[in-house]
Amino acid sequence: MPPAPSSRGAANHSGSKSKKLRVLGVDPAVAGATGYGVIECDGSQQTLLRFGALKFPARATFASRLREVHRAIAQLVEEFAPDAVAVESVFTALNVGTALKLAEIRGVVLLAAAQASIPAHSYSPREVKASVVGYGGASKHQIQQMVTSLLKLSSFPEPADAADALAVALCHAQLSQARARLAEATRIAPGTIPQRGRSRAVRAPN
Repeated sequence: MPPAPSSRGAANHSGSKSKKLRVLGVDPAVAGATGYGVIECDGSQQTLLRFGALKFPARATFASRLREVHRAIAQLVEEFAPDAVAVESVFTALNVGTALKLAEIRGVVLLAAAQASIPAHSYSPREVKASVVGYGGASKHQIQQMVTSLLKLSSFPEPADAADALAVALCHAQLSQARARLAEATRIAPGTIPQRGRSRAVRAPN
């Protein structure tokens, strides 16, 4: 059984959140470690609260992995009370068996968020890379570099799975802030901005 999420990279997170946005990012994995990272954004200031990765013994059954991922994410949700959980979506190039298992791991992450009534959002690997690095084909090393820069860290977050999870969290934070700025600029409440291709014709008065 893997240990509970450690306080590696932790910062003081007590007190009121006011208008800050707190995000838990998760990078699910089947064979490797499932990375996680919690950040808090206040305007252009982005602060790291915690990061790490859930590793399992090679002999661990898939059912036990699902149980422990759910337990760990639920614990992080309870401790940090994020405003949102951001999860990397299933990579479509994977073989069917791996894709199905990855979807099941994502499922227990989404379940932990739903049980706490926390909204969950999914982003493709290319969306995350494009948002954080500016290039959808960025390497893991480039992701680590940009995450380190954005969060003003003294060293690369390790392992790379944790850096990927932080990138997912940063992706959601950046897109959320962009939507909020657009809504404020157009004086439209967030969530009511019409989607492209869904505009309706308005009949002129007689």
